[in-house]
Amino acid sequence: MKRPDHRITRNWLQTAFSWAGTALPMCYGRILLAVAYSILIEAIYFFGKIGANNNRPVLDQELDSFGHVVLGSLIGFLLVFRMNASNARYWEGRSHWGTIINSSRNLSRVGSLYTKDGQTLADLVAGFAISLKLSLRGLRDLAEAAPFLPESVVKTAERFGNQPTAIAAAISAWVHRQTQQGEIPLEITRHLETQIAELVNAQGGCEKIQKTPLPFAYVSLIKLMILVYLATLPLVICERFGWWSPILMAVLSLGMFGIEETSVEIEDPFGTSANCLDLDVLTITVTRDVGQLAQFADSNPPLENP
Repeated sequence: MKRPDHRITRNWLQTAFSWAGTALPMCYGRILLAVAYSILIEAIYFFGKIGANNNRPVLDQELDSFGHVVLGSLIGFLLVFRMNASNARYWEGRSHWGTIINSSRNLSRVGSLYTKDGQTLADLVAGFAISLKLSLRGLRDLAEAAPFLPESVVKTAERFGNQPTAIAAAISAWVHRQTQQGEIPLEITRHLETQIAELVNAQGGCEKIQKTPLPFAYVSLIKLMILVYLATLPLVICERFGWWSPILMAVLSLGMFGIEETSVEIEDPFGTSANCLDLDVLTITVTRDVGQLAQFADSNPPLENP
């Protein structure tokens, strides 16, 4: 799905009436169905009232609105909680990827400075980020990450149930090998292993979000409550608002369906829909930065003491 251009947020009207990147493409069918249902109820009420004896309509009287006030308040509370839960998952996912970017930079910066094989480390780190992106999207094809990884690491990762874990192990093996060769002091080894642990911890945090959806009973309850509310709403407003009731129905259904659908979309922030995290850009950031840090270390060797 095409991602929205965030520059349009400066234009209030263009943002308010935009189509791409909003909940409208996902719920406009339900909104139209609700409006058509409201028109049907209003037509039954209006024409039944005209043709009825003693001016008694087919729908004898409107329903008491008190029940809908209470139900609407309850649905509003549930929708706010649903939106907050989804938004928390979204920002937690972005925080974990922020950790991945920072730790990747620190690994490449320090590892490239103390060794002569910083490019290999940078490639392993880039491969880890790309494989994690693919894993979070439910993919196991390492073709995108393979150009950055040794063939032996690719073959090992393909046998692992969790491919990013195999690449993290390869990064640790690189650190161990450089330490054994005397390239890295022990205190720097501890620092690098701490950064690797940060990568693995962030990976685990992302997988927790991906594999822990909101409870089905809660999600189902919200949908059922919205359905009951909107199905009975025309019976409440048809006499009071007349032919304006379909417009009111459209506005209310847009708000309820829109908020609920937006929450569903950002509940899994690692997907490919318009409002998910742009993991492609984040992995490109990691790949670019670690590669440039390795090249900088190669072209700017540390100064020797006089």
